[in-house]
Amino acid sequence: MPSFAELGLPEPVVKALASEGFTEPFPIQAATLPDTIAGRDLLGRGQTGSGKTLAFGLALLSRLAGGRSQARRPRGLVLVPTRELATQVVDALTPFARALGLTTTSVVGGMSFNRQVAELNRGVDLLVATPGRLTDHTTQRTCDLSGVEITAIDEADRMADMGFLPQVRKILDLTPADGQRLLFSATLDGEVGTLVRQYLTDPVTRSIASSTAQVETMDHHVLHVDLASKPRVVTEIAARDGRTILFVRTKHGVDRLVKTLRRDGVNAGALHGGKAQNARNRAIAEFKDGQTPVLVATDVAARGIHVDDVSLVVHVDPPADPKDYLHRAGRTARAGDSGVVVTMVTPQERRDVDRLTRLAGVRATNTDVAPGDAALTRITGARTPSGVPIIEPPKPAQQPRGSARRSRTGGGAPRGAGAPGGGRSGGGRPRTGGRRSAA
Repeated sequence: MPSFAELGLPEPVVKALASEGFTEPFPIQAATLPDTIAGRDLLGRGQTGSGKTLAFGLALLSRLAGGRSQARRPRGLVLVPTRELATQVVDALTPFARALGLTTTSVVGGMSFNRQVAELNRGVDLLVATPGRLTDHTTQRTCDLSGVEITAIDEADRMADMGFLPQVRKILDLTPADGQRLLFSATLDGEVGTLVRQYLTDPVTRSIASSTAQVETMDHHVLHVDLASKPRVVTEIAARDGRTILFVRTKHGVDRLVKTLRRDGVNAGALHGGKAQNARNRAIAEFKDGQTPVLVATDVAARGIHVDDVSLVVHVDPPADPKDYLHRAGRTARAGDSGVVVTMVTPQERRDVDRLTRLAGVRATNTDVAPGDAALTRITGARTPSGVPIIEPPKPAQQPRGSARRSRTGGGAPRGAGAPGGGRSGGGRPRTGGRRSAA
């Protein structure tokens, strides 16, 4: 394996990599960086956790080194499907951008539009964006993509699944036709293939792993359980030592399970699309720093969780299709670490799950389990929960806006109170850390 310096990265980036603990490149980085740094369009395929973020991110930063951005005109662009993934990409690339004197930020939905406008006005070298919010900025002319020299599209297959590719095409049409383009996707069929043919010029293809490949450091288990004892089995699994993600089909199911776990003494957080963006960011941050060892999530959030040292992923509800299985499973065994993936299966679900794992290319060990079983403990580390409820501290009461003024004057609402649009938008992008993950 060549060193980072031998791949052609600038010396400041090589030094920053060493200081961040990256001693040698992952295979996908070694396979792609020489071509991308040389300016080639690239089509990359690599399983989640294989180091894709640094593979395309270091190439973008190296290509942008030495230049200077203008107001509202980013020079590099990364498109991602989710807000959480945008935050993770910015966090992963910031130390290397700083080493080159470059600026990076994200524009995503659920955050203050005006604050994003202010950051764009100051000039951004590398912009990380979700398609919807970036389209809002280009429509309102608060962002001009005519100066984009290099664009990376991450998780294009997920973009297609979420219906974002029409917006992606419109965004690419706003960038220079002769700009460099990098596209990473687990699958290359359907709309993704059309995107490749339309927007990439003579791309070099680098494939590190099949989308159905079984990761060598990942163990798969199917736990057969009867419907009546399933809730207790899930609680015992969640009470284990170690960072754990539980996947549930619906957002209401997530909230119910979190409530149950906390009542039994398991500190769990919830992550789903029904939560406000600041609440989602907080849930991931608390999971990442260890305050909350268990995260309960829906599929909509699966690709936004790029956290090191997740040792167990549990499909509490079996996923709908092989892609969802692989996306969920990819939250563990990242960057060479080991991990366990468990699917809970009731008798009625056996046939569907057998077909699902076969299509996903997964060889799973089947085991019958019940609460307190030694096999359950051996596979997952399950243990009896404390039973001491986790009580959230009460939130401080907020005084209604204008109430203090009314109490002093004895009159009605102050002039202008209650006018449409008077509330404050969400704050800026939180810093969640975790740069080691190179999803």
